[in-house]
Amino acid sequence: TQMIEMIRRVMKRPASRLEFGGIVLTMYDSSLELTHEVDSEVRDYFGDIVYETVIPRDVSVSEAPSHGQSVLEYAPRSRGARSYVELCMEVRERE
Repeated sequence: TQMIEMIRRVMKRPASRLEFGGIVLTMYDSSLELTHEVDSEVRDYFGDIVYETVIPRDVSVSEAPSHGQSVLEYAPRSRGARSYVELCMEVRERE
């Protein structure tokens, strides 16, 4: 798949100054079988660099930029905002 190939190419660049912290699954819709298939494929291939936290498909995440706000400002109690907070905590734990 194209995404996996792109990540593979970026990770192989020896002179790249890009630091690769991990992979975040976004626009995650747990009601779709395809979501679970992609999740499984990405985690099987990349292993521990895939964060456990996923960012769900949430209208608040989509609407926030059009209001000039982050999702945490726009809809702090939304699933998307809570997921981003959870992701931040997971990133800090890995540091």
